[in-house]
Amino acid sequence: MSKRILLIEDEPGLVLTLTHRLASEGYEVTTSRDGQSGFDMARAETFDLILLDVMLPGKNGFDVCRDLRQQNVQTPVLMLTARGQVVDRVVGLKLGADDYLTKPFEMIELLARIEALLRRAPASGACADSFQFGLIRVDFRKAELRRDGEPVELSAREFQLLRYFIEHRGAALSREELLNDVWGYQSMVTTRTVDVHVAWLRQKIEQSPRHPQYILTVHGIGYKFTG
Repeated sequence: MSKRILLIEDEPGLVLTLTHRLASEGYEVTTSRDGQSGFDMARAETFDLILLDVMLPGKNGFDVCRDLRQQNVQTPVLMLTARGQVVDRVVGLKLGADDYLTKPFEMIELLARIEALLRRAPASGACADSFQFGLIRVDFRKAELRRDGEPVELSAREFQLLRYFIEHRGAALSREELLNDVWGYQSMVTTRTVDVHVAWLRQKIEQSPRHPQYILTVHGIGYKFTG
């Protein structure tokens, strides 16, 4: 399925150029020419990425980004702007943008940044507070997991690990990536810790932990969740 990109940009020539190039790369592009309509689209529909200009009529890009994050819209945002000052980049990132590209830019760099953000991003809709697979139903807001209707105790770290797997289902995840994103960059833990927690999690969610059907081992890489 094509990745959906929302382009919020008021410069007609750039809109045309980006729309055609992104479409040729296989993306499905929706466009908006002002901040308010772009904000409304981003809230109402599901996109995989938002390309957001800063200087927009009505509602500027900083305000759009801030308000989307306040509305819990977690779609990755790549901000585009003619401004190059460090302070503007910092403001955008602090408001919740994921990356920042200053005009004029090379198309190859834009495409590389888009690809990087899409690789990092969870699957669309995967951040829901509840999720069900097989006999398992998990409610992350309540920190509850039930297997065939019966409650199962998970530690806080196990909930974090399971959520990360669900958000990245289908992707092969390295042990290093899991350590960085679940335990945090500063954690003084080893990849063996990941294996131990995966084993514990399998005991709780798999019908046959020795022959798992949800958390699969990807030899030479790490793990993949297939729920």
